[in-house]
Amino acid sequence: MARVGFILLALLASGCVTIDLPGGKPGPLVETVLEGDGPAKVLLLEIDGVIAESPERSRFGFDERESLVARVRAELEKARRDQDVRAVVLRIASPGGTATASEIVYREIRRFKEARSVPVVAELMGVATSGAYYVAMAADAVLAHPTTVTGSIGVIFSGVNVSGLLGKLGIEDQTFTAGEYKDSGSPLREMRPEERRQIQAILDDLHQRFREVVAEGRPQLGAERVAALSDGRLYSAEQALASGLIDGITDLPGAIDEAKRRAGVAEARVVSFHRNRDWRENLYTQPPAAQAPLLELPGLFGGLRSPGFLYLWWPGL
Repeated sequence: MARVGFILLALLASGCVTIDLPGGKPGPLVETVLEGDGPAKVLLLEIDGVIAESPERSRFGFDERESLVARVRAELEKARRDQDVRAVVLRIASPGGTATASEIVYREIRRFKEARSVPVVAELMGVATSGAYYVAMAADAVLAHPTTVTGSIGVIFSGVNVSGLLGKLGIEDQTFTAGEYKDSGSPLREMRPEERRQIQAILDDLHQRFREVVAEGRPQLGAERVAALSDGRLYSAEQALASGLIDGITDLPGAIDEAKRRAGVAEARVVSFHRNRDWRENLYTQPPAAQAPLLELPGLFGGLRSPGFLYLWWPGL
C-alpha cells in the first residue's frame, strides 16, 4: 500500500496525473479530431442519457459533472465562435428527460442555428424517445439508425399511493398544509378528483407544447397528423420513416456524410468538444457514465432527483 502511495505522489510531482477534485471547476473544453481531414469541421455533439438540468453525479456521489443542459450550451457556444465549424451532427441516445431541460436544449440548438446558419443533422441511436425526439426537432434533418426506437411523444407525471399499506402498518399521515391543494400528488393519501383534473390539465398543456414543436419540426405532417402520432407509442426506425417522423435511416457515418453534403464540403474533420478528463478516440466514444444506476438509492433516477413533469420513456417509472 505504501508503495502505491509513493508511485502516486511521484506521478503527481512529475505532472503526469490530473485529478479533478470534488466540487472543482471543470477544465476548459478541448477539441479532439475523431476522423477526417481538411480545414472544415463537423462537430459531433452528444445528447446522451437522461436530459436534466441538474449536475450528473458519480456512482458514489464524490464527484459531479456539469449537467447535459450546461454541456450542450458550452459546446454550442464554442462552435458558434469557431468559423471552421460548418455543420453539427447530434448523436442522440436518450430516453428523454424533464420537460424543461428538453425545451432548453431544443432552444439552444435553435439559437445556435440562428447565429451561425449551418446545417444541423440529428442521428437517433438505439433509444431516442420522448424528450430526445423533442430535441431532434431543432435539427434540419432527422435520421435514425436501423435499430433505433423513437417516438413516445407524450408527458408523464409519476406517483404512487401507499396510504393503504401505511394503514396496515399502523402509520398515520400527519402532514399539515396551508392551501387546499398544497400536497397534491402526495403518496400518503388518495388523490382527490379535483387534484387529478388540475395535474392532468398541466400534462395536457405540456403535451400540446410537444405537439407544436413536432409540427414545427415536421411541417410536412400537419397538425392533425402530428396529433394522431403523438399518443405516446413507440416507433421502430422503419415505422418512424413510414409515418414521416424521420427523414431517413442510416448509421452515424451516413449522418456525417449528410451533414457534409448539406454544408457543401467534400472533406471535413469530425471533431468533438469535451473536458480534459473525458477522452475521445472515435465516433462512438462516449464519456464515462456519471449517473447513478436507475435502481441505486438514494436518487432513483440519477439526474432526476426531484418530482416533475417528464418527456421521458422509462418503463416501470
